[in-house]
Amino acid sequence: MRWIMPALILPLIDAATHWPERGGLVGLDLGTKTIGVAVSNPDRRLATGVETIQRKAFKQDAARLLAIATERKIVGFVLGLPINMDGSEGPRAQSTRAFARNLANLTTLPIGLWDERLSTAAVERELIGMDVSRAKRAEVIDEHAAIFILQGALDRLANLRTASGNG
Repeated sequence: MRWIMPALILPLIDAATHWPERGGLVGLDLGTKTIGVAVSNPDRRLATGVETIQRKAFKQDAARLLAIATERKIVGFVLGLPINMDGSEGPRAQSTRAFARNLANLTTLPIGLWDERLSTAAVERELIGMDVSRAKRAEVIDEHAAIFILQGALDRLANLRTASGNG
C-alpha cells in the first residue's frame, strides 16, 4: 500500500483555496446514527440531497462516502462542525474533528469545516412548516441538514467570490 499525504482539514474559507475552480463538493451532516449526504453541482451553486447513510463502522461509512465522491467527480468535502451557541466546541464537534482526521487519512480531497450551529433546528422548522410528519422528518432530517450545511457553505463561498470580484 502506497502512503499518501493525508487530506488537509481547514476552516471552509481556507479549504476553498485548495479546491480547483470547478468541481462538486460533498456536504456531510454527521449524526451519531446516520450521516446525511448532499452534493453540489460543479459550479457550486446548488446543493442536492444524495442519501442518508446508516452508520456502521467507520471504514464502511468512509468507503461509501469515497464511492460517492468518485462517482460524482467530487473535489472536496464540507463537514458541518456543530459548534455550541457560545462558540465553544463540545463532544459532537470533537467527534466531527475525529471523523475528519480519519477521513483525511483515506483521501487527498481537502476537507472544509463549516459552522453548522443551527442547521438541524432550521431544517426541522422548515419540514414542520411543510407539514411533514414526524416519522418522515426523522427519515429525511439528516439528508436535509446536509443540504442546508452545503448550501450555506456554497452561498458563503459565492459571497466571497463576489466580494473579491472573481465571479
